[in-house]
Amino acid sequence: MSDLRIVAVVTGASPNSDETHAFSDRKGHATARRRFLRQVLATASAGVIGLLTMTSVASAAAPFANVAASSSTAAAAQPAQDVSIRPFSYHASQADLADLKQRIKATRWPTEELVSDDTQGVKLSTVQKLADYWANEYDWRKAEANINQYPQFVTKIDGVDIHFIHVKSKHKNALPVIITHGWPGSIIEQLKIIDRLTDPTAHGGKAEDAFDVVIPSLPGYGFSGKPTEVGWDPQHVARAWAVLMDRLGYKKYVAQGGDWGDAVNEQFALQKPAGLLGIHTNMPGTLPDEISAALAGGPQPKDLTGEEKYAWKQLDFFYKNRVGYALEMGARPQTLYGLDDSPIALAAWMIDHDPESQKLINRVFNGAVEGLSRNDILDNITLYWLTKSGLSSGRLFWESKLAFFAPKGVTIPVAVSAFPDEIYTAPESWSKKAFPNLIFYKRHEKGGHFAAWEQPQALVEDMREGFRSLR
Repeated sequence: MSDLRIVAVVTGASPNSDETHAFSDRKGHATARRRFLRQVLATASAGVIGLLTMTSVASAAAPFANVAASSSTAAAAQPAQDVSIRPFSYHASQADLADLKQRIKATRWPTEELVSDDTQGVKLSTVQKLADYWANEYDWRKAEANINQYPQFVTKIDGVDIHFIHVKSKHKNALPVIITHGWPGSIIEQLKIIDRLTDPTAHGGKAEDAFDVVIPSLPGYGFSGKPTEVGWDPQHVARAWAVLMDRLGYKKYVAQGGDWGDAVNEQFALQKPAGLLGIHTNMPGTLPDEISAALAGGPQPKDLTGEEKYAWKQLDFFYKNRVGYALEMGARPQTLYGLDDSPIALAAWMIDHDPESQKLINRVFNGAVEGLSRNDILDNITLYWLTKSGLSSGRLFWESKLAFFAPKGVTIPVAVSAFPDEIYTAPESWSKKAFPNLIFYKRHEKGGHFAAWEQPQALVEDMREGFRSLR
């Protein structure tokens, strides 16, 4: 889930500069987390979770400006950094794959849920069907070959190895785009859109629609390195993406993402690196103040349109019933040892994300044909398992200081795709208010949280049209 200000989801005011700086040291973190837990307990009894008002655009943009201003001084004071770009491919050891199957088969199963629906969590029958397929039929080598067909690289930025896929189009004047995944996603989410973007003439588009595609793995996820120091919040990731695109020689480019990808890209947009022309998002921050206030315990807003009522119902359900995973990773990610020790614990945790994607996964493992297949789902979970990303990926929730779904003051061009089964489907009315430079909006009839993965053609068509005016 992106765009999270986990430490303040139950507060009602923006952090001041002292509070923000407190997060830069261990003592500050501990103090803030204790305060957070007290606030969660105080609010839980009321059955609502509040939202934090966003800090000023100026302060959000400041980190990028400060880095740019001090770069020459830092360069003089520090030894030369490694800016090399190294080829990368991945091959899991047979021992690791055998160990994975052994652990799945050795799972100590809990008793069945006591209700007929999934209100107590992911149903035992779903996870047992997943486990049976994972242990006895699933083939990671096919997923591995699919990933390795694309050029991959690693480069070190701020002490962390950043893995990325980089595919250039054969067409002239292709527009570079950097695409960022979310949680519980990975680069697996974007594999279906690479060829559609880089070779549009083979997929219903025109040569002038072509993109050069860069798909990085977030720090702590997949094949990227795991930060050894605190501070890798969405703002830091956005600054790293600017370094990456510059290192690749791109002077003008666009960015796309949902979930954490949106959180990173909206910060990217606030930082305004010279090369960034615009962003496309499939999970934007658009909540008006009155909606945020109502979700924090105020009266339900009146005079909402049909689309706005639909979004309200989604948000109300999410905050009351499905935000628990984000609260735990935001407060205590290190406690989740089981994610790196039990593949079934990891799978269940990743499935229990949002109601509609969970329903989709239930249907898939009951034999339905959907936008995601059993192999798609297990490709992503297996990547987390093999790279030991279950716990480390959760630290991004702990690092983030951003408000849930709140507008951030983005003024550069923005394109929005709204899918009906997302955590919430951003109405066009809210999007226009949140993004004064909204250049594209489309509401779809099908699709959910993993748009690039589940509805790749629809998302690609939106990116072509949405970015056309920026070429």
